[in-house]
Amino acid sequence: MHRYDFETPLEESLSAFDDLIRAGKVHYIGFSEWNASQISDALSIQDAQGYNRFVSSQPQYSALWRVIESEVVPLSQKEGIGQIVFSPMAQGVLTGKYLPGKKPPAGSRATDKKSGAEMISRWMRDEVLTAVQNLTPIAKSLDLTMGQLAIAWVLQNPNVSSAIMGATKPSQVKENAKAAGVKLPKDVMVAIDKALGSLPTTDPKLTKSPNPRA
Repeated sequence: MHRYDFETPLEESLSAFDDLIRAGKVHYIGFSEWNASQISDALSIQDAQGYNRFVSSQPQYSALWRVIESEVVPLSQKEGIGQIVFSPMAQGVLTGKYLPGKKPPAGSRATDKKSGAEMISRWMRDEVLTAVQNLTPIAKSLDLTMGQLAIAWVLQNPNVSSAIMGATKPSQVKENAKAAGVKLPKDVMVAIDKALGSLPTTDPKLTKSPNPRA
């Protein structure tokens, strides 16, 4: 055990993580939804105490939710931390199945209060849904589904190691997996930005863990 007079829960947790790695019970450690300041604080403690460092970050990231880009990603690249992102299709909004002026399809996430209806509600505005529909011709020009385009967009970020996909059917997993290895040309990335305009959320202050965590 490390001889350390703990002052904060973070310091105690980092010591426990290191003990688990040294005991061979854990190979690598990561965190989820931390901002740049929290990451820096943790790495400083790990380095000062000689602990094993974090290697992964698990944030929400999509073409509509880009809050990690300005601070978390640059710091992570510098420190050797990769992003394993979740919700690359913005809870399904970027698949294009939600149409402006129309009710959400029955059985979809937007209608299920137990499966993210509240979380997806921020995207269920006509201006967002209309902008997403503007991505349809871009996806078709590349022979991709809208979901594949959304995942491929996320994977273009060099700091993204992997994307966690949600699916309700095996066929969806197979289709979405085809986005792996797809390289979107620069002009396509520009076209996507133009289609979405100022709608993507980019404020780094919105990168934060739930408190208390579920």
